[in-house]
Amino acid sequence: MSSSKEAIVSSFVQGAPPGELADVVADIKALTADEPDLVRSLGPAFEKYNTEQFTTAKLPGGSQQVIVSSYNSLGGGRFYDPESQSSFHFDHTTQKASAAQSYVLESKHSDLIRSILKALVPYVREHYPAASCGAYPIENNSIIAILIVANKYSPNNFWNGRWRSLYTFSPLTSSLSGSLKVDVHYYEDGNVRLLTTKPVSDRVGTGGGATELVRTIAGIEKKYQEDLNLSFAALSEGAFKGLRRQLPISRQKIDWYKIGNYRVSPSISSSYCRTFTPIELGRRYRSLR
Repeated sequence: MSSSKEAIVSSFVQGAPPGELADVVADIKALTADEPDLVRSLGPAFEKYNTEQFTTAKLPGGSQQVIVSSYNSLGGGRFYDPESQSSFHFDHTTQKASAAQSYVLESKHSDLIRSILKALVPYVREHYPAASCGAYPIENNSIIAILIVANKYSPNNFWNGRWRSLYTFSPLTSSLSGSLKVDVHYYEDGNVRLLTTKPVSDRVGTGGGATELVRTIAGIEKKYQEDLNLSFAALSEGAFKGLRRQLPISRQKIDWYKIGNYRVSPSISSSYCRTFTPIELGRRYRSLR
């Protein structure tokens, strides 16, 4: 198997839209039926996709969705979730969690992380459908990574979407930075995808407590969603409107499959379609003056 072919197929995995990884893998299998080992070699690509997309999975025997990312990785395919105080194994190919067990986070910021989650979880549940969140100590316990991911899939209506928030918070300086990412795929009678990335930064006031931190996050995300709505309205009235085919004078859409059945209106007589001599044109011009 050539490395270039594996790189190409891995790029297909990395570009899979939200909720459509299984469809992409099925297409890869169909295109590479003569090389069945190719999909089995894509483990690193699946792992990169899942950790970058903040893939969520249900813990065995539960209904809670937990996040898979590089920020809560324990190594060896295991990850932890501070809210449920558990760790689990995650299969990057099947996107299933298994072998859950108790896990107690040991960090000098454990109390702060619990406070952040106590304020963050209600906010996320109020504003996002099918959402998960997490807070994890990183960089030798000097920084706290805060993740929010919300998925909404509607394959019956030919669209899927994902919201991702990543923040890094310094308890020492009360500084907050990160990025907001939106990925929406619409594929009815076409293929349109929205990919946005918004870098953000702010400072948490009043001592940098958990409540004020979540309030700052809420303000950042509200502002970004408002900006997105304004952008959509501008696109609808501007660029997209210019791309639309204008309706004919009848205000009815043309059925292009029946274009052969359309006829020229009877009001347009053959006299208007024939060739005129210069003298006739002159007479008609003078009659209109």
